[in-house]
Amino acid sequence: MYTTEEAPVLSTVTVLTPVYNRVNKMQSLFLSLKEQTAKDFEWMIVDDGSTDRLPEAVSEWISEAGFLIYYIRKNNGGKHTALNCGIDCIQSTLTFIVDSDDSLTADAIETVLKYHRRYSGYTDICGFSFLRMFPDGKINGKFFKQDEYIASYIDARINSNDLKSDKAEAFYTKCLKEYPFPVFSGETFLGEDTVWIQMAQRYKMVHINKAIYISAYLKDGLTKNRRIHNVNSPLGCICRAEVFLKAPVKARYQLKAAMQYVVYGRFAGEKAGSLLKKAPKRLLVVIAYPIGSLLYLIWRNKYIDEI
Repeated sequence: MYTTEEAPVLSTVTVLTPVYNRVNKMQSLFLSLKEQTAKDFEWMIVDDGSTDRLPEAVSEWISEAGFLIYYIRKNNGGKHTALNCGIDCIQSTLTFIVDSDDSLTADAIETVLKYHRRYSGYTDICGFSFLRMFPDGKINGKFFKQDEYIASYIDARINSNDLKSDKAEAFYTKCLKEYPFPVFSGETFLGEDTVWIQMAQRYKMVHINKAIYISAYLKDGLTKNRRIHNVNSPLGCICRAEVFLKAPVKARYQLKAAMQYVVYGRFAGEKAGSLLKKAPKRLLVVIAYPIGSLLYLIWRNKYIDEI
């Protein structure tokens, strides 16, 4: 690890950026951090085994940043392992996860700090959820049903049928430390909502109708290639399906999770008897088994060259 200072002053917010071979996409994020109207933040970059010139770029950014930068390098293990590594090191009150190919509005940190001060007395809140927008200014997905809507991730995002649109979340670091991402040997992908759903069964969030995050959604990004990553990380996908099956989500999402449990169970090489024996909501998984098996065959043939 190296930083801009030997003995840094603790900031309230850490912007956490996991990255793998994206140095050519990170300049816009760096520039957006330089332009922040509030300076009570630091930037932690977790290099997940990149082979590009990221270390040299970080050295250059450190020399001109005007804010504290941490750089941590680890062996490649996937975004979720990079998040675990960063969260384990963070000491600031809030952690704001920002992807390497995205950027922030100039008032993003100022806005996060404003709501942090406003809700400082609440003990059942794990963080704040803001809107994202595309580079053309269009909002990604739906607005929350009301501004400063206090509800769990499950109620505000899943049961409201807004699961597909990303939001910008700043979490209390202590809550993230309570719920590390599960890691499966040899797998490099895990849906982050695996943790958000578990956290939502203990904590609520403040959902705010203000866009502070600009998403690019590149063709080679994780979001665009999610199914291929899922197929190659079946144990993590089984874990995610189990989380959905155990959570108080709408029946349609539990049925979808049951099908995914079967699909990725098949990709993991699990036999039908073993899958059904271990399944949460076993009857639902039995109902979903024929469709899940058919999807497995279709996806196996479709992604045969990617597996």
